[in-house]
Amino acid sequence: MEWVVVVSVLVLTILSLLRLNVILAIIAAAIVAGLMSGLSFGDSINLLVSGMGGQANTALSYILLGAFAISISYTGIVGFLVDFLIKKLGGRRTTIVLVIAGIACLSQNAIPVHIAFIPILIPPLLKLFNSMRIDRRAVASALTFGLKAPYVMLPLGFGFIYHGIIVDGLAENGIELSVWDTALAMLMPGLGMVVGLLVAVFITYRKERDPIIGSGGSGTIKVREEAEVDLTFNSKHLLTLVAIVGALIVQIISENLILGALTGLVLMLAFFVIPYKSLDKVMADGIGLMGAIAFIMLVASGYGNVLRETGAVDALVEASAGFIGDSNQAVIAFILLIVGLLITMGIGSSFGTVPIIVALYVPICVAAGFSPMAIACLIGTAGALGDAGSPASDSTLGPTSGLNADGNHNHIWDTVVPSFIHYNIPLIIFGWIAALIL
Repeated sequence: MEWVVVVSVLVLTILSLLRLNVILAIIAAAIVAGLMSGLSFGDSINLLVSGMGGQANTALSYILLGAFAISISYTGIVGFLVDFLIKKLGGRRTTIVLVIAGIACLSQNAIPVHIAFIPILIPPLLKLFNSMRIDRRAVASALTFGLKAPYVMLPLGFGFIYHGIIVDGLAENGIELSVWDTALAMLMPGLGMVVGLLVAVFITYRKERDPIIGSGGSGTIKVREEAEVDLTFNSKHLLTLVAIVGALIVQIISENLILGALTGLVLMLAFFVIPYKSLDKVMADGIGLMGAIAFIMLVASGYGNVLRETGAVDALVEASAGFIGDSNQAVIAFILLIVGLLITMGIGSSFGTVPIIVALYVPICVAAGFSPMAIACLIGTAGALGDAGSPASDSTLGPTSGLNADGNHNHIWDTVVPSFIHYNIPLIIFGWIAALIL
């Protein structure tokens, strides 16, 4: 039973690398997990479907954020940002990529819209990328960095939620830390991600590269590109900014993405930035923009349910605890991080994985003599591991949704693999070192 998670995740990984559609790869991995656990095909599918509601809140928020993002794009305000970037950054490829990473970082804290900004910002820039021969894998790495590093290191925005989950899990096991304590514990793993970003931008993907035509496949996420607009600031742009700020305030106060997105849409309608008669089209385009990602997240949630309900995760936890035995801290920390990678790769959500990891890590770490800060570091790092390398993670699906707008960016080889190499490997190394010195 302890091999169920390992084999199932390998199936997901191999099928994804073979460019099978992500949804089909997840379903196949779930069926394999079910069959290995003694379930029938039908029972495996039923367990998958019954668990899809676990990400319903996230899926709905993505669709509403997509509609809000579409309404923003209708005003032409994105044209300003694109024009500003082109004029200010000129022909410096690495500078453009780093600025994109900075903008992505803001989406997690200052303006917590998560991945909804990507299909609005990136498609208008694709022609610029092509003319400058920017390697899109560098852009994907920059976007994934911006989606992960801020919540890993800072307890603000989405980071406040992530570190709060860690703190709550530790508190349930008698370990009292604040979110700022966990942020300090995660500083070194976060710096590992910074190293990964610099390696990707200045070494691995520094050279010029043309996109491979049609590499995105038939499952391309088509994104509405902005029409030619007058790049002069007007009242609609001002009211759009007000709507964005309003959505941000409501989201921060309520800690609810759905309410924030709804607020933004209502304000856009109230200010007549988008006409009421266009609302149906805005919603339809919003579903087209984020619907594929939302549905993949639903299926991934069902897959995680199969792994949990069949007892596969518990079996892996027990086997890991037995295998570790009386090993020294260095060996224990490394094994725990690898197990965390496997679990997170399968579930595809660092936020949803932390409660599972806490149940495994705390008893083992306490028995091995790790400090509370070291335990928090191991839990936070293991939760982040695999998120950037999972085909079903929004940290990889988001960048692909923008970069594959023209069908020339492959999700697995151009987003998932680069992200896995440049972030998961540094996270393991830096997280392992941090756990030993804290």
